[in-house]
Amino acid sequence: MNILILGGDGYLGWPTAMHLSAQGHSVAVVDNYFRRKACDELQSPPLLPVPDLGERTRLWQAASNHTVHCAEGDLCVWEFMQDCFTGKAFGLDWTPDAVVHYAEQPSAPYSMMDRDKAAFTLSNNLMSTMNLVQAVKEFNPACHIVKLGTMGVYGTPDIDIEEGYLDVDYKGRSHRFLYPKTPGSLYHLTKAQDGDMLYFYCRIWDIRVTDLNQGPVYGIFTDQSDDEQLATIFNYDDVFGTVVNRFLVQAVAGIPLTVYGKGGQTRGYLDLRDTLACVELAILNPAQAGEYKVYNQITETFTVNELAELILEGGKQAGIDVTVKNIENPRREAEEHYYNPTYTGLKDLGLEPHLLTSDKVARMLEFVARHKGRIREDAIMPKVKWT
Repeated sequence: MNILILGGDGYLGWPTAMHLSAQGHSVAVVDNYFRRKACDELQSPPLLPVPDLGERTRLWQAASNHTVHCAEGDLCVWEFMQDCFTGKAFGLDWTPDAVVHYAEQPSAPYSMMDRDKAAFTLSNNLMSTMNLVQAVKEFNPACHIVKLGTMGVYGTPDIDIEEGYLDVDYKGRSHRFLYPKTPGSLYHLTKAQDGDMLYFYCRIWDIRVTDLNQGPVYGIFTDQSDDEQLATIFNYDDVFGTVVNRFLVQAVAGIPLTVYGKGGQTRGYLDLRDTLACVELAILNPAQAGEYKVYNQITETFTVNELAELILEGGKQAGIDVTVKNIENPRREAEEHYYNPTYTGLKDLGLEPHLLTSDKVARMLEFVARHKGRIREDAIMPKVKWT
């Protein structure tokens, strides 16, 4: 298949590009380097230096004999989106059969920092999605959009979270609704809004969409990136670092794990390798014309306290003394709540999860410890408050 990856330089985008390329697909990636620029602005470099996208594709071709085409540009600019869909941006003569949409500002704290970052999050996330829909309609209406959503759109309701939809019986009648959304940051709000936009165009223009409501991802390497030169961008700061990755670096740096508030916040998590498997399964099992598929893309749930305990146990195995500290919660969220999401759809398609264990934690800690000298301790503690 011809597969276009939007946001192909990111934590998920680059491993996805290598993975799909290794399966024999023709893969092209685009990125505007937002994440790199934001890390520079915030003085929060990733744990490992990361080559630019052109160099990454050259390294990948040398290592695997597979080609990934790349281009830099802003997908909010309609003319650039057109060039991506006609292949002009890559010097190719093709249109994509599937598009993986990672090209959104991915950080809740970033979206809550100030007015300008809120405006960027809103305009970038929604305009890139709108341009994508318009390009599909104009150039290939059969193209399947696989959009990275987030479990955060659901919030923490006091009922079970279904997989995308909720069947309601009311006053003797029944109807199926998209599951109600209660996002907890402006970033999560834009992810709810782009989902509603895609659902709208499925109903109006019969486009094909799979929305993957993903939980926080952890991990460093995949089957294609055992060479550090091909490793993905690994952030550990308070803005772009997901909680497990942040805890790993805190443990190695000798900083107490920062548990926000009571630590009872429960979320669904998954290994980086499982993200790649889920995206591939979604591509190979496309939505039908007019269908808006939703999968909850997680493999298990943990409270923050349970994650901290896993890091502590993994630290013992790796010979690292880990401590935990509860700090004031910078976010506005329930710190103890009911949480029971359904996540069977991707398993039914064949997903075989890599679950989080103390052994796996120990291996990741040992990797981080090899790069301890690059850790910027001043980038770890939370600086952004919701209120």
